[in-house]
Amino acid sequence: MTRRSVSELAARADELADRFENYDPKPEDFDAPLPPVMAVQLAAWKRDAAERDLAAAVTEAREQETSWRVIGEAIGTTGEAARQRYSRV
Repeated sequence: MTRRSVSELAARADELADRFENYDPKPEDFDAPLPPVMAVQLAAWKRDAAERDLAAAVTEAREQETSWRVIGEAIGTTGEAARQRYSRV
């Protein structure tokens, strides 16, 4: 592995920054498939975001005195299962 000087690294960083700042995406760039691992990471992030949204919605519903039975039906489970999962949120 060739060691580079600080000035060489700074020049490369500047070059990459210029390329980034001047990048003009093409329509086909938006249709490119994600690499598989990135797709998994994105799906996991979406799942986490959806769980946070769901927990907030359940909290709001409980503050409005919605029953656990109704909340459970809304998320496709029983009221007891919903209470066990979200009562600590």
